[in-house]
Amino acid sequence: MTLDQLVETAKQAYVNKKFKEAANLFGQAADDYILANDLLMAAEMKNNKSVAFLQDGNAQASFDAAAGTDAVFASAGDKRRQGMALANKAAALEALKRKKEAIACYLESANLLEQAGEANLRADVMRSIAAMQVGQGKFTDAVMSMQGGLIEVKKPTLKQRILKKLLFLRLWR
Repeated sequence: MTLDQLVETAKQAYVNKKFKEAANLFGQAADDYILANDLLMAAEMKNNKSVAFLQDGNAQASFDAAAGTDAVFASAGDKRRQGMALANKAAALEALKRKKEAIACYLESANLLEQAGEANLRADVMRSIAAMQVGQGKFTDAVMSMQGGLIEVKKPTLKQRILKKLLFLRLWR
C-alpha cells in the first residue's frame, strides 16, 4: 500500500466512525512521513491521529498524539496549522479535565488563527472557550468570548448571524 493509499484508508476509516482504526492508520502514515523526512506531513498525520483518538474517547492518547506538533508548524512559520494543532491539544486537555491548561491552549490557538487570517477557525476555538466558561459559571466572559470570536467572520453562516445578534442584545441590556 502506498503512503497516499494509507492516508486515504485512514480518512475513510474516520468517515466510517472507525476512530481507533483511523488513529492507528494515521499513526502509521506519520511514521512513514518521518521516514520520508517530511516532518510537516508527519505532524499533520499526528494531528489527525489526535482527533481520531479524541473521537474514540481516548483523551490521553489524543493528547500524546498532538504533543509537539505545534512546534513543528511553528518552525515552518505555518500559523494556521500551528493554531489548529494547539486547538487539538486544548480539546484533549479539556477532555482530561485540565481546564486551565485547555483555556490557555485555546487562547494561544485563537491568537495564531487570528494572525493567520482564519476568522472561521478562530470563531470555532472561541466557541470552545465560551462553552468552558459557561461550565465554570462565567457567563459574561462566555458572551465576550463568543462575540470576540464572531466579530472578524467576514461571511457568517445563518447560525453565526443569529448568534451575533443575540450576543449583541445580551451585552447591551
